[in-house]
Amino acid sequence: MEDGLPCLASVCNSSALMNFCTDDSISAASTSDVQDRLSALELRVQQQEDEITVLKAALADVLRRLAISEDNVASVRKSAPSKGQLGLREAISMSCITNGSTGNRKTSHSPAVPIARKETLSSAAKSGTEKKKEKLQGQRERKEDSHSNDQNPQTQASPSPSPQPSAQTLPTHRQTPEVKSSAPGKSVKRSSTVEKSHGSWESSEDSRNKLMRAASASKLIPKGGKNADKHKDVIVSQGHIFVLTEGEYIKMFMRGRPITMFLPSDVDKYYEIKTELPPEKLKLEWVYGYRGRDCRANVYLLPTGEIVYFIASIVVLFNYEERTQRHYSGHKDCVKCLAVHPDKIRIATGQLAGVDKDGRLLPPHVRVWDSVSLMTLQIIGIGTFERGVGCLDFSKADSGIHLCVIDDSNEHMLTVWDWQKKSKVAEIKTTNEVVLAVAFHPTDKDTIITSGKSHIFFWTWNGNSLARKQGIFGKYEKPKFVQCLAFLGNGEVLTGDSGGILLIWSRTTVETTPGKGSKGVYQISRQIKAHDGSVFTLCQMRNGMLLTGGGKDRKIILWDHDLNPEREIEVPDQYGTIRAVAEGKADQVLIGTSRNFILRGTFNDGFQVEVQGHTDELWGLGTHPFKDLFLTCAQDRQVCMWNSVDHTLEWTRLLDEPGHCADFHPGGTVVAIGTNSGRWFVLDAETRDLVSIHTDGNEQLSVMRYTVDGTFLAVGSHDNFIYVYTVTDSGRKYSRYGKCTGHSSYITHLDWSPENKFIMSNSGDYEILYWSIPDGCKLIRNRSDCKDVDWVTYTCVLGFQVFGVWPEGSDGTDINALVRSHNRKVIAVADDFCKVHLFQYPCSKAKAPSLEYGAHSSHVTNVSFTHNDSHLISTGGKDMSIIQWRLVEKVTLPQNDIMVDMGTTKMPVNPSESFVEPSTSVPFAQPFDETVVNESVVDAFPASLEDNLEQTVEANEEQSEEQSEGSSLDPGEPNCEDPSNETSEEPSEPTITEDQPENSPVS
Repeated sequence: MEDGLPCLASVCNSSALMNFCTDDSISAASTSDVQDRLSALELRVQQQEDEITVLKAALADVLRRLAISEDNVASVRKSAPSKGQLGLREAISMSCITNGSTGNRKTSHSPAVPIARKETLSSAAKSGTEKKKEKLQGQRERKEDSHSNDQNPQTQASPSPSPQPSAQTLPTHRQTPEVKSSAPGKSVKRSSTVEKSHGSWESSEDSRNKLMRAASASKLIPKGGKNADKHKDVIVSQGHIFVLTEGEYIKMFMRGRPITMFLPSDVDKYYEIKTELPPEKLKLEWVYGYRGRDCRANVYLLPTGEIVYFIASIVVLFNYEERTQRHYSGHKDCVKCLAVHPDKIRIATGQLAGVDKDGRLLPPHVRVWDSVSLMTLQIIGIGTFERGVGCLDFSKADSGIHLCVIDDSNEHMLTVWDWQKKSKVAEIKTTNEVVLAVAFHPTDKDTIITSGKSHIFFWTWNGNSLARKQGIFGKYEKPKFVQCLAFLGNGEVLTGDSGGILLIWSRTTVETTPGKGSKGVYQISRQIKAHDGSVFTLCQMRNGMLLTGGGKDRKIILWDHDLNPEREIEVPDQYGTIRAVAEGKADQVLIGTSRNFILRGTFNDGFQVEVQGHTDELWGLGTHPFKDLFLTCAQDRQVCMWNSVDHTLEWTRLLDEPGHCADFHPGGTVVAIGTNSGRWFVLDAETRDLVSIHTDGNEQLSVMRYTVDGTFLAVGSHDNFIYVYTVTDSGRKYSRYGKCTGHSSYITHLDWSPENKFIMSNSGDYEILYWSIPDGCKLIRNRSDCKDVDWVTYTCVLGFQVFGVWPEGSDGTDINALVRSHNRKVIAVADDFCKVHLFQYPCSKAKAPSLEYGAHSSHVTNVSFTHNDSHLISTGGKDMSIIQWRLVEKVTLPQNDIMVDMGTTKMPVNPSESFVEPSTSVPFAQPFDETVVNESVVDAFPASLEDNLEQTVEANEEQSEEQSEGSSLDPGEPNCEDPSNETSEEPSEPTITEDQPENSPVS
C-alpha cells in the first residue's frame, strides 16, 4: 500500500512559488494574484490527499480486524474442532469487544501531545480565513505524529500528562497520518517552510477497490452470537468522521483517531435509532454590547426614538426609553460601517468579507434597508468590493439617490452607486494609504471628499467619471491622519486630524489654461486647535452648531456658529476615548467610546451608560441556578453580572487576571471564575466581594464545575489535570480533595454524575475518560462501567448521547461548547463558524439534523441555558458580543405539517413556502433582514458562489403578504445569505428551511 501513488504535494514547488511571490520587483497586486493561485493549487492537492488519507485509514482498520479475526478463527478451530466453525463476523465482534482489556496489544502514543492546543488568547480567537489558516498550520505540524488505532487510557503506562510511547505499535498504522478536514476553508495557504514527510500511497482508485472488496466480503459472512443479533456492524462515513458500530460500542474516527463510546444498556438496536429536529427553536431577543473599539461614526438617533448601532453581524435599534430592541440581521459577517439616508429612515451598512464553514467566500457588500420595516431594499457591491467595506455615505444634494463606498482593497477603490437601480455609476482608485472617511458635499452634488492617512482628496464627479484634486496644506503642518469630515452652513469643509487641529477648507476660483475657463480649488482658510490628541469625530447639529470628540483628552466640545468653543465636558477615563458623537433628543448627546460604551446625557447633567459590553475576547459564561441572571468574563479582566429579564448590568468587577471560565454554586451565593494563569477566584454573587483565591498549576483553566449538591468543585486545566475540591460553608470554603491524572492533553469539558461518584471528561486529543471520585479520583479502566450513568449536566462535546452534533469534515476543534437543556429536550452547540446550533437530545446518530442560527461574526465560544430553559445565552469570541435567544416551542399543524410558534400571532402560511424538497431549488423573493435558520443536516454539498448568490431557498413562514409585496427585491436577485442554507443536489436528509422574521416590533 505504500508503493502506489506518490505524494501530490511534490507536484507543487511551494518554496519556489513563495519566493516568487515575495519578490520585491513584483507589485502588490501581482503578489496577491500568485498567492491566490498558489492557494487554489494547494487546496486541490490537499483535497486529494485528504481523500487518500481517509481511505487508507479505513482500509488499515479493516485489514487489522480481518487479521485479528483470522487468528481467532484459527485458534478456535484448533481448540474446539467438533463444535463447528465460528463465523468470521462473530470473531470480529469478539476481537472488538475485548477492546477494554490490555492483552498483548498496547496503545501507541506519540511522545508529544498529539493535538496542538487551541490557544484562546490569539490563535483560536481569530475568525474567518485567518483562523482557518492557523488550523491548517497546526494540522501540518501534527502530521508528523503517528497515532494508534485505539485511545484506551487503561493501556497508558504512566499517568503523566505527556503519554509514553508504547512498546508495540500496529504496523498498519505506523505511518498513518491524521485525517485532515476536507473543508476548503481549512486549506487557504501553506507556508513554504513546512516540509511534509509522506510515504507513498496507493492510488485512490486502488484503495477504493480494496475497501469495497473488503466490505463486500464481510457482507457474505454469516452472523453469529448474541451480539451479532443485537447490533449490526455499520460503518457510517460522516465526511472525515467515521462511525463504526461494533457489538457493545461504537467508534467515531476523527482525524484518524478512534473515539470509543459504549452503548447504554437501554439501546437494543442502534441502527433503529432515529434523530429528528429539536422540538424547540430560538428567537433572537437581545444583543448585549457595541462595537466602538475599532470603528467610528456608528451611533445615530432615528426619528423612531431608537439608537442605531452595530455589533457582530447584527445592527441594533435600541429604544432606551421603552427598553426594547429590534434587530436587522441580514449580514453574515462583521458589520463595519453605517450611514443614514437624508430621510432618516433608510440605512446603509457595510460588512467585511468572510468564509463559511465549507471555505466558500462570503463576499463583502452593502445592504440598504428600511429602519421601520427592517426590510432589505437593496444589496450592492457583490463581486466588486474586496476584503470589506471601510466607509460609505449617502448623497445629500439629490435627496440620497446615490451612495459612495470605499472598500478595504489595497487601492481603496471609490465607487458611486445609483443604489435604487443597483448600478455602479463610477469607480476609481483612491490611494494605497488608509482611507478613514468619505462624504458627499451637502450642496454640491458633484463633489465627494475622502480623507485618511496624510491626505484629503476632493473628487469631481461628472456622470460616469471621477477627477481627483489633492488638498494642499501649504504653510500648515501636514497631519499624520485626517480622521473626520463635516460641512459648515456656508458649504466650507471642516476636517479634524490626529494633531487635534480643525482645518477649514474654502473653495476658491483660480484661472487655468487660457480658453478652458476656471475651476474650483479647496484651500485652507483657517486653523483651530481643538483637542489635546486626535479629533476623532465631528457632528453638525440641527441648529448649525458643531460637536467635536477628542481622543486623548476624552472631551466633547460644543462650538458656536463662528467656531468658538462654548461648552465642554470630559468623559470619565473608565469609558475610554471618543469614537462617535451624535445629536440626541432636545439638548442630549449620544457618545460611542473605544471601550464599547454608548453614553447619553447633556453638558449640564453629565452622562449615563445606555449600552456596554466587553472589550476583549469573551469565553467565560455561567447562568444562575435559580435566578434570571448570568455572568460573563473575558480577556479584558472584567466580570459582568447581567439580568436576562431587564437586560441590564447588575454589577461588574475588574479581576487581576483575564477570566476564562465560570460556574455558579448550586446555592447561588457564590460564583467560581477560572483565569489564564491557573488561579481561580470565588466571588460573592450579590456583593461581588472576593471570597477566596486558589491556584492550580500555572496554565489556563478551561472549566469549573460544581456538583449538583455543591459539595465538590472540579477544576479542569490546560496542564492535563482535573483538580477536585471539597466545598463547605455554602461555597465559601475549599480544600483540595484529589487530582485526576491520566489525560494526555489539556482538559476541555467535564460533567458530574448525580451521586458525585463519577466525572466524565474530554481532552484536546479527543479522549473520553471517566473518574471514580470516592476511590481517590482514580481513572476507571473499564469505561463500559459508566455507559449507563445519567450525568447531571452534559457539556462534554464527545459522548454517545451527543456525538451526532459533529459536522462533516470537522477537525476536532470546530465545536467550542455544548450544553444540554435542563428539561433534556435539546442540545445547544457553539461552533467555530459563527453559528449556534440546536439539536434534539439525545443526538446519537451521525449527520443529525439541526436548527442553525447566525448572529455572531466570530467563533462562538460558549452557550448556556438559563435556569428555567426559557432562554439560551451565547458568547462571541473576537466580536465580544453576548446574544440572548428565546426558546419557542413548535407545534405541527396536522393539515399541512407546518411548524409555527406557540404564543405568537398566527399568519396565513403557504405550505409550499415552508417546505423545500431535497432536489428542489426554487428562488423566493424575501427580505434579507432575517436571522436565517437552517433546519437541516449542516452538510450541504459545496456549491459555487454564483449558485449561492442566485438562489434563495429560505421562505419566511411568518412574513405577511403585505410585507412580501413591499419588498423591492426581485425573485432572481443575488443572495449573499449563508451558503450552508442551500439545498444540496445530492440525496440527503430532507431539508426544511425556516426563517426568523426580524421585521416584528421586537425581534
